[in-house]
Amino acid sequence: MTELATTPNPTKSKTGSSLRRVEDAHLILGKGRFTDNRPAVGQLHLHFIRSYLAHGRIASIDKEEALQSEGVIAIYTVEDLLADGVKPLPIAGGYKRPDGKPMAQPEWHALANGVVRYVGEAVVAVVAESQAQAVDAAQLVEIEYDELPVAGNLAAASAPGAPLVWEDAPNNIVAQKTFGDEATVAEAFVKAHHVTKLELTNNRLVGNAMEPRTVICEYDKNSGRRTIRIGHQHPHGLLGTLPGIFGEKAENFHVIVEDIGGGFGVKAMTYPEDVVVIYASGKLKSNIRWRGSRTEDFQATGHGRDQINHAELACSADGKILGMRLHNLGNLGAFPTGAGAAIPLEVGPKVSTSVYHIPAYYLVTDAYATHTAPLAAYRGAGRPEAVYLMERLMEKAADELGVDPIEMRRKNFIPVDAMPYTNPLGEVYDSGDFNTVLDLILEQADWNGFEVRKAESAEKGKLRGRGLSCYIEWTGAVWSEDVTMEASGAGKFTCYSGTQAMGQGIETAYLQLLSEKMDLPLEQLNVVQGDTDVVKGNGSYGSRSLYIGGSAIHEGVLKFMESAKKLAAENLEASPEDLVYQEGRFEVVGTNVGIGLFELALQQPEQKIEVSSSTTIPVASWPNGAQVAEVEVDPETGMVKMVSLTAVDDVGNAVNPMLVAGQVHGGMAQSVGQALLERTIYDDSGQFINSTFLDYAMPRADDMPPIQTDLFREQPCRTNPLGSKGVGELGTVGATPAVVNAVLDALREHGIKHLEMPLTPQSVWAALNS
Repeated sequence: MTELATTPNPTKSKTGSSLRRVEDAHLILGKGRFTDNRPAVGQLHLHFIRSYLAHGRIASIDKEEALQSEGVIAIYTVEDLLADGVKPLPIAGGYKRPDGKPMAQPEWHALANGVVRYVGEAVVAVVAESQAQAVDAAQLVEIEYDELPVAGNLAAASAPGAPLVWEDAPNNIVAQKTFGDEATVAEAFVKAHHVTKLELTNNRLVGNAMEPRTVICEYDKNSGRRTIRIGHQHPHGLLGTLPGIFGEKAENFHVIVEDIGGGFGVKAMTYPEDVVVIYASGKLKSNIRWRGSRTEDFQATGHGRDQINHAELACSADGKILGMRLHNLGNLGAFPTGAGAAIPLEVGPKVSTSVYHIPAYYLVTDAYATHTAPLAAYRGAGRPEAVYLMERLMEKAADELGVDPIEMRRKNFIPVDAMPYTNPLGEVYDSGDFNTVLDLILEQADWNGFEVRKAESAEKGKLRGRGLSCYIEWTGAVWSEDVTMEASGAGKFTCYSGTQAMGQGIETAYLQLLSEKMDLPLEQLNVVQGDTDVVKGNGSYGSRSLYIGGSAIHEGVLKFMESAKKLAAENLEASPEDLVYQEGRFEVVGTNVGIGLFELALQQPEQKIEVSSSTTIPVASWPNGAQVAEVEVDPETGMVKMVSLTAVDDVGNAVNPMLVAGQVHGGMAQSVGQALLERTIYDDSGQFINSTFLDYAMPRADDMPPIQTDLFREQPCRTNPLGSKGVGELGTVGATPAVVNAVLDALREHGIKHLEMPLTPQSVWAALNS
């Protein structure tokens, strides 16, 4: 159970104020409680032997010599797991293939079952008394493979006659989904004055949370119960998968999450390593620890993005969009995880028309299996891919039509008086004023002053460019959340929430909500998360924590106060309607007769007042915004320097504007990484050749420019009681197209109109010199 730190400041806080993050002090002072910080006393250590091939049949595994190695306790292969009834991990379902048959659903075993299908797949688990002994013994395990043909990327997997990843996925298409009406779109294209065509690759990324995955499983010798300590975004989600895998009751498992060094979506699923650690703990009746190395995190933690997009936009002569036709290819990797499949097939399409009215629309998405690591959610999860395509398409269409790109956007914006607006996917935008947001971003970024800055750059021999993006994001997934409110006789008010802190500052926002709604000082408030024995709920991902979790707190406080007021009325021999509540005290109206909340709690049989509730917000929120990037390009080296990033975002009612700015800044940094630096590189044999920080480039502090953020506050969300919209992934949605559009604008005078991400110095220089 994690009791999140509260501030020593006894003052109250209200929503809308920029209260400094209350959780930072213990992290900055080195008092964080991350999984691997727990002492290793009394634990055995587990180490995985992973496949060095992208595709191969396991001919033999000889572990006899390794079993004799000093300190070795056990060595497991998939045969051991199968013999003990361990079932495969859950994977995606519910979709169909192009032929109408159910999607391919291969079995995903925690250790490779007969065939390896990506570099880094776990094949053997070695358990020893120390980490060093486990690593040493692993060197003695002899594994022989029969190498098999490889489809190591989307292009290879989708080529005619490509090697198959799974026999029940012909042509490697695991699933297909369509939206819209093909015939209606065809008519729109016949009527079009101009058709713009664009093909893009959305580069595969590694999540690279600060803290690699670590799992500790503690075995209770009296009950056989296993306590899993892990950095996980959805503790109850992990717990929910274990009965199906192990054939045991959920009560036999207990998940505890303390501090998490970043999640970004990749820590929201059940992994093979989790299953093997729990299995070994139960088998050996011992405490087991696995700490992933950075290379393991690169190779075996779910990757993000990785799409090829084919788009066509039908326009009138003056730039009015008549129709859009899309064919997207999504890489699911070797195993279709739930999130990995949903991202290209469902989540990304929700925002594929973005902030624009597109009267005719048709989308086909093919989800492919490849001999690469499985895909997972990565910050933005489908929305950055869709918006990047739309914004690049708008720029290209405006250029080909000779229309100002700003005016083309305005011409096609969904007007504010059209809200609530149903997009071609059937998704309902409840609010948004895209024209006003665009006005604000152009002013904040000094759009009209650009030519002066461009001339100044030219005097230094640099090429200066500016790029614009407009965007919207769907946030949500799992629409209900649970809370328990507890006032104790000891003078503390505690909120138990099923969402999960992972560095995003959600505990600070929750304390602000509680302080305002309970009229109590911060020092009397507490938030508890991350313990499946103590809290229920649905975790944090999809930017759901505040607008769903915070709404649950709002509703939970109302229900708590209703119950507490009845108790106070009984105590004071008054009617509940005659009571007022202020500053932690109930009083009879017009008198000084009253009782304090905590005094009232002390008088209860258990010396506390506790009320649990569940709140459902049945629809998504739709944060939106616009960003402008300015860059300088050195034509001698191809180096791109970020000069400025500006964002104006509509997140509805902001509980803490400073936290919003922090989330946007972080998302922008990750987008700059994708635009200019980051990509996974798999060669033709499926080798992951840049799976360390030696070769995989990440944005550093000096890669980031000054960032200016502002909030548009005139369009609160209409579908939740807070009026708030999700914000955690918003920065990643808008920055990538803004940065790429800026670089292409800088290169425009050299006739360069298209480059694929990342726009590295090598690729920019090569384009300039081709």
